Amino acid sequence: MTCPARSSFQAALVVLSVAHLAAALKCVCQLCANHTCETSADGACWNSVMLIDGKEEAVKSCLTPAEMRGQVFCYGSRNVSKRNCCFTDFCNNETLHLHTERASEEGGWSRLQWALLVLVLSCLLCVAVLLAVCVLQGDRCAYSRAHKQDPEEPLDDQTLMAPDKCLRELIYDMSTSGSGSGLPLLVQRTIARTIVLQESIGKGRFGEVEAEIYQTVMLRHDNILGFIAADNKDNGSWTQLWLVSEYHEHGSLYDYLNRFTVSVEAMILLALSIASGLAHLHMEIIGTQGKPAIAHRDLKSKNVLVKKNGTAVIADLGLAVKHDSTSNSIDIPTNQRVGTKRYMAPEVLDETINTTNFESFKRADIYSLGLVFWELARRCAVRGFHEEFQLPYYDMVPSDPSIEDMRKVVCEQKFRPNVPTSGRAVRHCV
Repeated sequence: MTCPARSSFQAALVVLSVAHLAAALKCVCQLCANHTCETSADGACWNSVMLIDGKEEAVKSCLTPAEMRGQVFCYGSRNVSKRNCCFTDFCNNETLHLHTERASEEGGWSRLQWALLVLVLSCLLCVAVLLAVCVLQGDRCAYSRAHKQDPEEPLDDQTLMAPDKCLRELIYDMSTSGSGSGLPLLVQRTIARTIVLQESIGKGRFGEVEAEIYQTVMLRHDNILGFIAADNKDNGSWTQLWLVSEYHEHGSLYDYLNRFTVSVEAMILLALSIASGLAHLHMEIIGTQGKPAIAHRDLKSKNVLVKKNGTAVIADLGLAVKHDSTSNSIDIPTNQRVGTKRYMAPEVLDETINTTNFESFKRADIYSLGLVFWELARRCAVRGFHEEFQLPYYDMVPSDPSIEDMRKVVCEQKFRPNVPTSGRAVRHCV
């Protein structure tokens, strides 16, 4: 019985030895005895070459499973190191080199370099084409000026404004100059003469006052309607004063809110842009290219236009007044009761406004701004809540209220529009 038992024990030792051998991975190791190392089957043989002080130094060794999980030993760095992990006995016996990779890179361009070259050449070609077009169009404008029949003859429309190109150039110069006063007056008149009216989208009551306000230096602002030109348009029967301004396809805030509701973010963007435009109007800029403080005096949703990017611009400066800080004077007419009755501040309605203090006119604008914000809040959709568009005090006065109607509600009864449902929802969210 002892002999079979001993044989079985010896067989088991042989099996364990074979299993051990099968589980071990043998690798070349420069720093080990016999230049050989062993690691478990889920380890790896490691082969590396690194650039140290300008010389390549190779390292060969074993990686344990823990080192394999780190992954860093198996990835090289371009032109600095090259590393390789393999998983069969002595598979790292090969000596790696960096110089062949560098030589191949030095001998030819990479894809990135070729792509950059193509991009630069394309940009240069585009610039050359644009310069050629500008030179040709500039020659056209110069040609029309140079070929006037009589040097003493007044410049005609064709001379001042060559077709399609020259007009765009002048408007572009105006929009990028930053002065805010529009084009030179002679050019403005030429622009107005070349305009053909296709559709009437609205009428104003600005007269000479608005044209003068719009030509104020440094008035240009992202949230003030961009002014281009002004001129008298005579059709033989009557004369109209035209203002040429930027076009915004969404129309007025009044029209926009009648058609659409707005998100909280859109409401904030509109409100902020309107407030920024009004702040620029109210602000005095001191300097040779300065700007007087201006009060709008007729701020309402119909006098705010919505831009394509979701911001707004303030328009219709026909009733605006300017403050001369040097003489502390305000260019206001005798009758102070102006603007849209529904949006008039209490002190304007009851004629207690201090007309000698420009701050009084600014405060009246802020009151009107609050009513515009109220209209915005009604159309803000929050958690499914929104209300139909309405004008301020719609439930307290007739559709076309008189001064007395508004004075009674605002001054005597001291009513103010209720906070809209959506406004309460916004406040709750905040």
